[in-house]
Amino acid sequence: MLPLLRHARYVLSENPVTGLAFGLFALFLIAALFGPVLAPYNPMQSNAAMALKPPSAAHWFGTDQLGRDIFSRVLVATRLDLTIAFASVILAFMLGALSGVAAGYFGGWTDRIVGRLADTIMAFPLFVLAMGIVAALGNEVINIVIATAIINFPLYARVARAEANVRRDAGFVEAARLSGNGEARVVLGHVLPNIMPIMMVQMSLTMGYAILNAAGLSFIGLGVRPPAAEWGIMVAEGANFIQSGEWWIALFPGATLMLAVFCFNLLGDGLRDIIDPRMRT
Repeated sequence: MLPLLRHARYVLSENPVTGLAFGLFALFLIAALFGPVLAPYNPMQSNAAMALKPPSAAHWFGTDQLGRDIFSRVLVATRLDLTIAFASVILAFMLGALSGVAAGYFGGWTDRIVGRLADTIMAFPLFVLAMGIVAALGNEVINIVIATAIINFPLYARVARAEANVRRDAGFVEAARLSGNGEARVVLGHVLPNIMPIMMVQMSLTMGYAILNAAGLSFIGLGVRPPAAEWGIMVAEGANFIQSGEWWIALFPGATLMLAVFCFNLLGDGLRDIIDPRMRT
């Protein structure tokens, strides 16, 4: 554990971009946990007298068409967007990693079923598939999570299958079999833990896509319903006012969304450098 921590400190000190990514992640985490407490205004409270005010000392990000403080709404929306992203990524990992490991380890009909399922999902434009799932199930948060997990399933299944296929004949797996462990215990206790580093990197990389997918669904009206504070909804509402000069309504939620995706993409590269044993000296 200590060598890993020393290596992590070395990576963060030697790569400022990775350090920036972890710093941004910490800020987003604080905003998600304490956003409602830190918000200077009630994000749901409208004030017609303050509608469409530009950024100022009183309202850092300005106000929207209903007079709501945009900074407070962006801050509070962090919890909802990260919750959707985390939940969908965890669900995709559970479904994709377990089925992919089983496919790579056992092969045969298990491999064929998982492979054809992944191929079927990837045959569709993924965002269009997510739109269809949410439209069929209803635009509730749980359905957005399910749709995002389904379109991410092939990524986890294919990575887990490839890694398990390489490791199923490794020496430590043979030793586990000779020690009397059953196949299920070998898969869950020996193969799966050894592919976790690459899966953690995959989870970080798909976090950004999950946030973008949830915001995209909200932007076209198939995601979280107004008046909830959500980045995609705020960008969609602000798009109607760009031509009339109220640029701040869409800019700040959009910039926060871009920063979150950027953060998780860089975070994946940093986790790879930290976890990959080949990167250690």
